[in-house]
Amino acid sequence: MPSVSFHTLGCKLNFAETGTISRQFQDQQYTVVPFGSPADVVVLNTCTVTEEADRKCRQAIRKALKANDLACVVVTGCFAQLRPEQIAAIPGVDVVLGANEKFDVFRYVDAFAKREQTQVDVSCIDDVESFGAAFSASERTRAFLKVQDGCDYTCSFCTIPMARGKSRSAKVTEIVRQADEIAEKGFKEIVISGVNIGLFGLDKDESLMALIQELDRVEGIERYRISSCEPNLLTDEIIDFVGRSRAFMPHFHLPLQSGDDFVLGKMRRRYRTRDYQNRVEKVLEVIPDAAIGVDVIVGFPAEGDEQFDATYAFIESLPVSYLHVFTYSERPETVAVDQLTAMGGSFVEKRIRSERNRRLRVLSEKKKGAFYSRFEGQERPVLWESAESNGRMSGFTDNHIRVEADFDASRTGLIDSVFLGRMNQNGMVDCTEMPLLNVL
Repeated sequence: MPSVSFHTLGCKLNFAETGTISRQFQDQQYTVVPFGSPADVVVLNTCTVTEEADRKCRQAIRKALKANDLACVVVTGCFAQLRPEQIAAIPGVDVVLGANEKFDVFRYVDAFAKREQTQVDVSCIDDVESFGAAFSASERTRAFLKVQDGCDYTCSFCTIPMARGKSRSAKVTEIVRQADEIAEKGFKEIVISGVNIGLFGLDKDESLMALIQELDRVEGIERYRISSCEPNLLTDEIIDFVGRSRAFMPHFHLPLQSGDDFVLGKMRRRYRTRDYQNRVEKVLEVIPDAAIGVDVIVGFPAEGDEQFDATYAFIESLPVSYLHVFTYSERPETVAVDQLTAMGGSFVEKRIRSERNRRLRVLSEKKKGAFYSRFEGQERPVLWESAESNGRMSGFTDNHIRVEADFDASRTGLIDSVFLGRMNQNGMVDCTEMPLLNVL
């Protein structure tokens, strides 16, 4: 049978979409092989949030062709939608598919073979109105379920609205049907994914609250996590529901981006630091053991030393659990780049951006260590995943503490109640109880 490999760059939403594209190929009798091994067809699902994502796309194309220089290379995703001409100019690329075309690969590609001229099928993003249902279901114990796509916000640093279009959602009934399908496959956990999940259902007179209430009733799924939610869209009603729900985990991820109100204004964010602090306090008031993750961008053009120091101090003061730190990358055609160019201003030096990133990553480790230490000696449920390269197995507690133990194939995909030990200098928790646990 013909073979196909997949490589995904970027967010959880991309992984969900790759999972759906993969099933299309399997339905056509293709064998899925690991990326980097010889394959007849290679599909790259790309991201374009940062310059680094663009570089990784080119690197992945080279790796695919090194494994088989006759492979038909198909590139889709956000980078393909935004810069199809750039993708098409890369040697070895055979097909470029946009946001509206990627879920119907076999309609647009009649033969997967090397081409003298790259085939490009990319619709104008303003014309994209359909919602491409998607979920990933691999050998892992959790699945990523896409519930929403696109974004109606206009953050000045972001290209996502240009790459994915306006916000649109699936119906609640369709999402529940997919959750049932995921449960039938034996998965215990679903990560609810989207570009701006808080906007779910607004195009169909539904809501995120209505969705999570229905998902909580799906038999067989024991855990849900909301991948990320804008702080201005995380309502008291949603927080209260998670606090009493059967299956929604005490884990929130709230993008902050900056802890300085001036910078937040320049970023066109729809909240200020006081609003963000209010959301954190509300979550911990209702769910004291909850993990709270934070997205933050360093080196945005409006961020001077004073603004960065304010961001650092603000995050340091918050009882959050970990950070995802991103270094600002100039993306063409964004408001931030256009305005700075028009005014003749200058960007933050890259060495300064790197240093700020380092400082916040150190702060993240301190936050994580303090959070983990709070639960030393406590009993928490953990969902075990597959084996690690060191012969151990790992998993996450309900409140997103990563633990590990000696590998036991019979435990993979099961939820155990375990006692957490002490976090050591390697970022792991040692425990003399059985099973022996470590926190990663």
